[in-house]
Amino acid sequence: MSKISEKDILVPLDVLSDYRDAYISNYMTATQESGRLMLFAGDQKIEHLNDDFYGEDISAEDNDPEHLFKIAENGRIGVFATQLGLIARYGKDYPDLAYLVKMNSKTHLVKTSQADPYSGQLYSIDQLMEFKENSGLNIVGIGYTIYLGSGYEADMLAEAAQLVYEAHRFGLLSVLWIYPRGQAVADEKDSHLIAGATGVAACLNADFVKVNAPRAKDGLESAVLLKEAVQSAGRTKVVCAGGSNAAPEEFLEELYKQLHVGGVAGNATGRNIHQKSLDEAVRMCNAIYALTVQLAPLDEALRIYRVG
Repeated sequence: MSKISEKDILVPLDVLSDYRDAYISNYMTATQESGRLMLFAGDQKIEHLNDDFYGEDISAEDNDPEHLFKIAENGRIGVFATQLGLIARYGKDYPDLAYLVKMNSKTHLVKTSQADPYSGQLYSIDQLMEFKENSGLNIVGIGYTIYLGSGYEADMLAEAAQLVYEAHRFGLLSVLWIYPRGQAVADEKDSHLIAGATGVAACLNADFVKVNAPRAKDGLESAVLLKEAVQSAGRTKVVCAGGSNAAPEEFLEELYKQLHVGGVAGNATGRNIHQKSLDEAVRMCNAIYALTVQLAPLDEALRIYRVG
């Protein structure tokens, strides 16, 4: 694996000079000195309630929130993303993790047919920095979801812009989850629309943008269609959402294509990791890490998942 050096990191101009070194350190930590992001997503306890954590084909271990922390501690990841409340409850027992705090969340109970989605800000950057100082935990960045095309789009864009700006001031990374969603959106996974979303992230100065992989169309695979989104993002790096649970081999093969064909700079995976038992989840983490951070061959990642 080739590692990046500090001179390879583009430090945004909204990072205060006193926090420039902190930004570089946080970037190196989150990307494991690769420039690519392997984000373990543990924010679904609000987003999807208990649907993702209890039921058929889901490990019984997954219903306990601590399962997420155990995976993050034992597996190879870049950063663990979850809500501040869970970090406050469990972080003392997992002080060595690199955390990314999800700054907004909503449940899936209100459907788009009833009302366009809005996910409001939960905490301020000042509160987050206070928590970081008091807890001593390694909080390296923030995350925020925007539902592009929602009737509340303007509110979320404004909140995201302020959060990115304030996070950068203190040397924190920013990752925007951007999903086209609302009654104005005909196809959430249209490749051209997703490219528009990554361009919005660039305009908001996000370091990384998490999007759903586009739907294949016109005989072109999803990974090929990702190229438009990667180019549209410019110097903001694109990572793909892991999506709903898939067969591990199929998931790893698609991720390999996203990285090597689509040109994305990583992934943000939740359900395809945490719905498994601890042992299997750790092996899945390590396989994803090998593909993403180490740019390992697909057969090596498959071997890691199968035998550890």
